Amino acid sequence: MTTVPSFRIVGVFIHVLLFFNMGNAQVESSSELYRTIMGLDSILFVNGFNNCELKEMEHLIAPDLEFYHDQSGISTSKEDFFKAIEQNICGNGDKKPIRKLVANSMEVYPMYNNGVLYGAIQNGVHEFYIKEANKELYITGIAKFSHVFILQDSMWQLKRVLSYDHRSPEE
Repeated sequence: MTTVPSFRIVGVFIHVLLFFNMGNAQVESSSELYRTIMGLDSILFVNGFNNCELKEMEHLIAPDLEFYHDQSGISTSKEDFFKAIEQNICGNGDKKPIRKLVANSMEVYPMYNNGVLYGAIQNGVHEFYIKEANKELYITGIAKFSHVFILQDSMWQLKRVLSYDHRSPEE
């Protein structure tokens, strides 16, 4: 009985991991897909979340959206999603939440079916602030997020959302 040195096993394992990860690497920030997802992020958060222009983002939300939030639970429809934004994000003009994407935190991973692009995963980190009259914008939290966008009939729609690891900025 021969034994294989453990460093060989580790080497083979590392090569297997590298092989499987090569085809699923994130796209470069200069790529068309990255710029597309960055544009969708801007519509969702700058127009929608920050400025409460909800009509601007309505076409981007899938009817069967699933939103998983580590503090406020699960939302399983487009209607629930918009209701939560209207009440919690756009409902209090005195203390308006603002979202900012952390610079260089966004990653975009293409999703293919037999070589045809059908979706993308967006990962990133964002910070949350409060805007009050006559006060400087102040940070209230930071969190990670993952979005699954699906390309259907030449239109991108947000299908799944994970919003997690919410913490105070001091942590």
